[in-house]
Amino acid sequence: MLTVPIRQLGEPERAAVERILDADPYAGAQIAERVAAHGLNWWRSDGRIYGYEPRRQIESIIWSGAHLVPVGATPPATAAFADLLGAEPRICSSIIGRSEAVLDLWDRLGGNWGPARDVRPHQPLLVIDRDSAVRPDPAVRLVRASEVDQLFPAAVAMYTEEVGVSPMQDDGGRGYRRRIAELVKSKRAYARFDGDLVIFKAELAIVTRRTTQVQGVWVHPSYRGRGLATAAMAAVVADALRRVAPTVSLYVNDYNTAARHVYANCGFTSAGSFATVLF
Repeated sequence: MLTVPIRQLGEPERAAVERILDADPYAGAQIAERVAAHGLNWWRSDGRIYGYEPRRQIESIIWSGAHLVPVGATPPATAAFADLLGAEPRICSSIIGRSEAVLDLWDRLGGNWGPARDVRPHQPLLVIDRDSAVRPDPAVRLVRASEVDQLFPAAVAMYTEEVGVSPMQDDGGRGYRRRIAELVKSKRAYARFDGDLVIFKAELAIVTRRTTQVQGVWVHPSYRGRGLATAAMAAVVADALRRVAPTVSLYVNDYNTAARHVYANCGFTSAGSFATVLF
């Protein structure tokens, strides 16, 4: 029996949820995008939001769906969320968010949910709010609808390299291809081509009124080490700031020194640390 003040939130709590999301617009971006699109009525979305409310005011929230995402979660809040979620079978494919909250959650949930496939405890969270000092690569552009077939193999290669499993294994990649096509249609997918070959790609995976989060950054293996990624990312940043959001954010594995070097050269600065638990 729960003895902590935690409950599922709905549309009447929207202002409180948005207040918490605005307090950490980078960690809360994934939730903020969904709230803006669907509100807090769970039947209109693909997950539920729970709130921690110890003193008649919501202090922390967590998104529970395909991903588990805590925002503003203090140690008492993560303990409460773990008590609630650990009583049910795991439905999420990952836990993502600020390192302290994610690792605390995993310490508490691991015994119930079994082993993780991978735990990435320190992923630098980076932000930029102005054009890079690096000259943008003029060959990097938005992908056209007619180019999804060329982009898709690059997206599969990136996903497999980054996540450690292929997006083709569940449904032959149909769902993942739909996602890539949606990003292209909404003008959130960038690439540089050499003929029909994608040699650089990146997507604006999340867009809110406060930030856009870049994911899926990838350089074709044959073109790595040539220094093209920095100017390519500068082009993505320039277009995203001009057209999409006032800041550009991303998180990167701490061991990916090449990518971290690229982002530093572009002018990204630290906004803390993420952690990811993958199932």
